Amino acid sequence: MDNYIVSARKYRPRTFDSVVGQHALTTTLKNAIATGKLAHAYLFCGPRGVGKTTCARIFAKAINCMNRGENGEPCDHCESCRSFNENRSYNIMELDAASNNSVDDIRALVEQAQMPPQVGKYKVFIIDEVHMLSSGAFNAFLKTLEEPPAYDVFILATTEKHKLLPTIISRCQIYDFKRMEVPDIVNHLKYVAADAHVAYEEAALNVIAQKADGGMRDALSIFDQVVGFSGGNVTYAKVIEDLNVLDYEYYFGITDSLLKADVPAALLTFNEILAKGFSGQHFVSGLATHFRDLLVSREASTLPLLDVAESVRQRYQEQALRCKPRFLMSAIRICNDCDINYRAAGNKRLLVEIALIRTAQLNAPADEPPGSGLGPTPALKPLTAAASAAPTAPQHATPVAPAPANTATDVTAEPTKPYVATPSASAATTAPTTATPRTRPLSSRITTLSLNSIRESAATANAPSLAATPKQYGNKPYTLSDVRLSWRQFAESLPQEQRAMSERMKAMEPQGQDNEPAEVVAENELVLEQLNSLKPALLAFLRARLDNSHADIRFRVRAAEEKHRAYSQKEKFDAMLAKSEPLRTLRETLALELA
Repeated sequence: MDNYIVSARKYRPRTFDSVVGQHALTTTLKNAIATGKLAHAYLFCGPRGVGKTTCARIFAKAINCMNRGENGEPCDHCESCRSFNENRSYNIMELDAASNNSVDDIRALVEQAQMPPQVGKYKVFIIDEVHMLSSGAFNAFLKTLEEPPAYDVFILATTEKHKLLPTIISRCQIYDFKRMEVPDIVNHLKYVAADAHVAYEEAALNVIAQKADGGMRDALSIFDQVVGFSGGNVTYAKVIEDLNVLDYEYYFGITDSLLKADVPAALLTFNEILAKGFSGQHFVSGLATHFRDLLVSREASTLPLLDVAESVRQRYQEQALRCKPRFLMSAIRICNDCDINYRAAGNKRLLVEIALIRTAQLNAPADEPPGSGLGPTPALKPLTAAASAAPTAPQHATPVAPAPANTATDVTAEPTKPYVATPSASAATTAPTTATPRTRPLSSRITTLSLNSIRESAATANAPSLAATPKQYGNKPYTLSDVRLSWRQFAESLPQEQRAMSERMKAMEPQGQDNEPAEVVAENELVLEQLNSLKPALLAFLRARLDNSHADIRFRVRAAEEKHRAYSQKEKFDAMLAKSEPLRTLRETLALELA
């Protein structure tokens, strides 16, 4: 039986033209060889398995080739090339810095660098994983690297350039190797499969290329593994089974369920994925990537960004046409938020299921609330048809007149008045007047309205309601103290998410006269805008509490001359002395002084 050689070694490139995915770098190196403009030190850096050491060996063989071509490629037939191919060349030496990283190892290398080559023009030293050298080894290598003999060429290769000393980097020509693209890896795998007489499906090779993450060595290793598992017939199903990859069929199926708002089907698919051993975070990340691929599939100009097989690309295009861009963007945002919060979540499965429900409800009909959980009303719609058939409360609400209170004490003890749902002004003429309204507490109404939603609905929902208030309330006299008490009660009724505004309102105090419109002074324009946003709900609350349809409150920004500077402790103490006779007497009696 012949000795088996893995594909990563068997199909290792021997010429610059056979190097995959690094055309710019190989062209630069060939031109440098053809023109004889060689540097004494090179630094090849980049991810694993992208051709750094391979290019270093080809470069070392090419500069010593005796019959080199005009394009800079080695001939592979001269004595120097044959000795290199047979691993008996004394002019090309490789050092693994991961296991030879001491000062003594570098000193031995420096001694060898002083000896001229026996065959050829150059003595080439390839130091792999150079970032593993100790600091002492780096320092021992600096002088030789800066001013080596004319016949010496050093090629340093590393995956972590940031770990090298700046003095090492500054002495080298730097070549940054990039990750290989999926189409390049797939094309090379096709060549390897054809040469090895292995049957394959293009979709299967595409999965291998994506799993390799830009590294050709990893791709070839995975290919060998799948060939052994599949018995020489590399199919998509065998690759998915062997590599335990989450099949894109799951993503297509669950997206169809989400587009139809079929939440039970989406949850069952997710349960099947968990049963196969995949984590919820892996699924959410893949679903977000799927939505991204659908987004780029909608336009012909962005279609090259989709790294999938041609047959799969057609499926992406077909499904993308059924997805609105707004749905895809919102779905990506939901999946991204779920991915961010996954690690900190106590119930991780529930977190993913809620994300699926919110995504499914993005396609709500236009006459229903979106219920996506992203807007000012983060409520989830019913999941079943029976639940969705239940009656819903109208969207607009106006206050109903409460029973008048006799005293300020009664106002304090009285619970928060409810809100009653009423039709809009246009519907009031046609709707029957005997319909029983649905009630909703004021605190709930304020909770479900953000400042933005109040601004948007003030003109349409609140204007007709406020116009009708003179007919709903009486004309009971009230005092400034009653206004201040109602103001504070309204501030306390604001929801938790508006706690900052609630505290700000508590620090303000309405000013004015009894039975006259009160005035509240805001510190700046931003606070004034927030107060104006709350004014419709505030007036409804105030008139209901005071039982006065003419009760009003006005806002303005504090003028510059009204703003007080910060007083010192002594100035405050002197002001207190000027106002309080007992305090002055106490100070004189005890001879008190402010510390």
